[in-house]
Amino acid sequence: MRRGEGREEEPPVGRTGRGTITQWRREEEEEGGGGGRDGGLRIAINCYYRLNRVDFGFSLLGTLFKSGFTPNVITFTTLINGLILQDQTPEAVELFKKLMISREIEPNVVMYGTIVNGLCTGNTIRAVSLLRIMEKGSCKPDTIVYNIIIDSLCKDRMVDDALKLFSKMKEGSIHLSVVTYTSLIHGLCNFGRWKEANEILREMLGSGIAPNVCTYNVLMDAYTKEGMMKEAKWVFEVMTERGVDPSVVTYNTLMDGYCLQRQMDEAIRVCNTMEDRGLEPNVFSYCILINAYCREMQIDKAIHIFREMPRRGLKPNTETFNAMLQGLFRSSRCSTAQELLNEMQVVGIIPSTQTYAILLDGLCKNGHIVEASSLFHMMESNDLHLNIVIYNILIDAFCKDKKLDTVRALFNNLSFKGLHPDVKTYTMIQGLCEEGLLDEAKELFVKIELNGCLPNDVTYNIVIQGFLGQQKYHEASILLDEMFGRGFSADASTSSLIVDILSTKGQDPALQEVIKKLMPKHRAQPVDNLLNCGLNGRMILISRHARTEKESKLSECRNGLDLNVVMYSIIIDAFCKDKKLDTARALFNNLSSNGLHSNVKTYTMMIQGLCEECLLDEAKDLFVKMEQNGCLANDVTHSTIIQRFIGQQKCYEVLVLLEEMIGRGFMPDASTVSLVVDLISTKGQDFALKEMIKKFMAIG
Repeated sequence: MRRGEGREEEPPVGRTGRGTITQWRREEEEEGGGGGRDGGLRIAINCYYRLNRVDFGFSLLGTLFKSGFTPNVITFTTLINGLILQDQTPEAVELFKKLMISREIEPNVVMYGTIVNGLCTGNTIRAVSLLRIMEKGSCKPDTIVYNIIIDSLCKDRMVDDALKLFSKMKEGSIHLSVVTYTSLIHGLCNFGRWKEANEILREMLGSGIAPNVCTYNVLMDAYTKEGMMKEAKWVFEVMTERGVDPSVVTYNTLMDGYCLQRQMDEAIRVCNTMEDRGLEPNVFSYCILINAYCREMQIDKAIHIFREMPRRGLKPNTETFNAMLQGLFRSSRCSTAQELLNEMQVVGIIPSTQTYAILLDGLCKNGHIVEASSLFHMMESNDLHLNIVIYNILIDAFCKDKKLDTVRALFNNLSFKGLHPDVKTYTMIQGLCEEGLLDEAKELFVKIELNGCLPNDVTYNIVIQGFLGQQKYHEASILLDEMFGRGFSADASTSSLIVDILSTKGQDPALQEVIKKLMPKHRAQPVDNLLNCGLNGRMILISRHARTEKESKLSECRNGLDLNVVMYSIIIDAFCKDKKLDTARALFNNLSSNGLHSNVKTYTMMIQGLCEECLLDEAKDLFVKMEQNGCLANDVTHSTIIQRFIGQQKCYEVLVLLEEMIGRGFMPDASTVSLVVDLISTKGQDFALKEMIKKFMAIG
């Protein structure tokens, strides 16, 4: 289940189309449309509308015309809304157009609002166009119409357009309601535009409009999704202080937020508080907890909550069963998952496409590929809906199982099913690369774009690694250029593979070009040195897990490999071992200019390199500098420099360092002790050495 799923939707403005029924009924009463035969037919049409049988309503419309009566605007509005509720918005718009052209009736604001509401379920731009027509005509849009469009614009990721419409409402002195403000706050929060959302909230309060439960829920939902639980809790407290009663949605939002932060005890506490205040947890409440426990691999607790639902009079829905199935498969309890699927069908809940996707994915990841294949064939024979997600799961599983013929058959079957491969489908390229079928992999890679699907960074890295593995460095270099041009970068696996190859193929000009492309441009000189030195040994790259905002922006401006302190340490160590101290120094000094701080390993590697070259004074200076920069030496650092001073028979320096080492809780290692014993045999009368012997005796 994705982050934030399991929460019921409580939009500021509903798009159900029934929000204006009260107005229609009021208008009908005002017009006295309830008397006579025509009034009876209109009432019957409205009844069919309420029963979701708008087709019967249109049949009565014919009777109304034959009887010589002209349907009024309320009747047509009812029929239009009925079509919209049955997902026939194009037919509703067509009827509206005919009425406008024939001029049989004059549309009122409710009819316009109904059409606008229908268009906002998938065609907000046309709804805005209709709004412009209303603004120019005699029937001006009211607050409800504006609210519907503002809410729709926010949900369609057009928040700036919604803000412009909001400004227009203020300029036209159109009444702003709590719904207007709540919709905008919701839209701004969804984009992380907290400052603007707070400004809208302040303006709302300044206008004397009190936030309602939906407003507070929107704010809490935004905060919890960002992991800002302290702020969400503060909103909850303000809400209760202002006398607004929290709803089940409010508590569910808090519960989900705590679950996302892995604070299960707090989530349970919120659930208990909800019950203490007389509110009953609903299916979503339980689904939130079940999903969280499954995610935490506490499957027994999830099962306990699942079994508690029927005792509370709640019937688990498809989403609840899906969450449980996913948790069971993650815990490798496949037989229990199969039993739960049977139970799901017994209680009359039909598995959804997502349910089958969970089953296939769970079986494949637990090594039951034969069972997954049988389930897939059963789905095919029963004409169940097979989407691209289903195929992707199987393609990935069979690739990992080295069954490329089956993968090809599945892939070729997509076009016959009317399905289009997405970027995940092309992970089969990895299977081809791993089997050394680079020509076929490259051909499939080219097809990605021909099929209108752009490759992502994962796809690029897979193919590049395939070419590198077969020493086709020129082809890898071309793909690197293309990848960088699209804003992607080499991942840790690609970079590690390249550095790995460097030990045996470091002088290959094509490989050198690949390496240069991986490295940031302002670090080109050290890279040239690296290529020319012929490093030995394997170098492993570890990607940085976190960056500051400034570092992130800097990284976005670079192509290639993001060097962290670990990578620098590895390369510095390699240069030291290869007796390239000048290059090692240059890299070491370059750390600070690139916003990185040397750690104890970096310092120790440099000190070891200097000691190996008998540059003890420089090593000692670096040892002192290390401490001054707030990086404390460890046992390896101490042992390294102590051993070198022993080698030069500098007993006093050894004694000072030994005291410091022991004082920090470190013990000399076996090699250090052995060197001291050797020194005793030649310098037995040295006073400092005698003190050293006492130190050793004191520590056993």
